[in-house]
Amino acid sequence: MKVNSFRAFMLSTTAVALAFATACGGKDGATADSGAAAAPAFKVALLTPGPISDKSWNGGAYDGLTMLRDSLGAQISHIQTKTPAEFEENFRQYGAQGYTMVVGHGFEFQDAASRVAPSYPKTNYIVTSGRVVAPNLAGVAFLFEEASYQAGMIAGAMTKTNKLGLIAGTELPPVKASFEAFTRGAKAVNPKVEVITSYIGNWDDVSAGKEQALAQINRGVDVLFQNADAAGLGIFQAAKEKRVYAFGTNANQNDVAPDVILGSVVIDLPKAFMLLGREMQNGTFKGRVISLGVKEDVVRLVLNPALQAKIPAAAIAASDSVGALLHAGTFSALKDLTVGADSAKPATPAK
Repeated sequence: MKVNSFRAFMLSTTAVALAFATACGGKDGATADSGAAAAPAFKVALLTPGPISDKSWNGGAYDGLTMLRDSLGAQISHIQTKTPAEFEENFRQYGAQGYTMVVGHGFEFQDAASRVAPSYPKTNYIVTSGRVVAPNLAGVAFLFEEASYQAGMIAGAMTKTNKLGLIAGTELPPVKASFEAFTRGAKAVNPKVEVITSYIGNWDDVSAGKEQALAQINRGVDVLFQNADAAGLGIFQAAKEKRVYAFGTNANQNDVAPDVILGSVVIDLPKAFMLLGREMQNGTFKGRVISLGVKEDVVRLVLNPALQAKIPAAAIAASDSVGALLHAGTFSALKDLTVGADSAKPATPAK
């Protein structure tokens, strides 16, 4: 009986202690819960102009989005958009839903972002390859032309026909700048080179990409430099069939066709997205043009190890030398192609 009485006493005492602890802790817990609920969620949305399966421009951006989720705990959303009307509609939708950061991935998103951003001042809008600004709108200028120059040097040394092919989805200013840089790099090591340029008219037609590449190869092109997103996969198919060389772009595409891709001009989109995400979380984001290139280690030329032995050592050394100057910020041959932050176009204030 004494044992049972003692057990009953202990159980009763424990219950009272737990009830007291719960009552005291409950207030603190409620405060913590309400504080957590009050803290705004870090929500990031991505709009891409093409499929994230392209292993290039759009796929790299999606990798950046998932890195924000995995590393910074962001809630993420992605939509593939086709038309300017869709750009604006989705920008507004995410702004109305209180997203922290909305990325329009490409130069073509500039106008829509400029129209929408002033209406949702609590949402920060980003346009990659853009130069529009507002207090909550930034353009991220990837200095793609820097590593494109280095790729051109390699191509100029590798061509046997002295004919190089440039193929892109559409004729956008950043694409034209990279093509001009590639051409300058090629002619720096081989003044005899000729360049053939063509545009597919879209970014996701693999068959059209292959047709354009075959047409150029039939004209004597033996090295192709493409910036065509998903359509670039067709360009690689043509290069493999005709046994000519090519370059990957935007992401490291060396493994896509390792027997023909000499190297890739890479934009480290995950790194760029992390830089932006940390600014958002730290409250230090300001609308501006953000230039990211070789110096910031966001843009780089990555040679394909499987084919590097076929590239003349002198060409690699020359490219590496230019890379060192780019890292130091002292390479001047591309200054006229790199548009400064003072060229930024301000967004129109909301009415």
